[in-house]
Amino acid sequence: MSESTSTHYGKPVYTISVAAEMLGIGAQTLRMYESRGLIEPARTSGGTRRYSDGDLERVGRVMALLNAGLNLAGTAMVLELQDENERLKVQRRR
Repeated sequence: MSESTSTHYGKPVYTISVAAEMLGIGAQTLRMYESRGLIEPARTSGGTRRYSDGDLERVGRVMALLNAGLNLAGTAMVLELQDENERLKVQRRR
């Protein structure tokens, strides 16, 4: 993702443990998704991850794509295409 999550997906307010609990997954899974470039949570000045509602929605899309049978590489490609499509829609509206 090239843009900051906080700019694109709302105010980051959830810690990793709260986000993981809300999503029903482990914090380590969120860390892995981040390491693979699937999500990019905001960070505090101390380096603590903060997730927004938009981040949680994106993780939901990741989980849905994985459940549909895509692997992590395929999921990353789909998300990249969705992000590009959204950028083009915004650009077209201008």
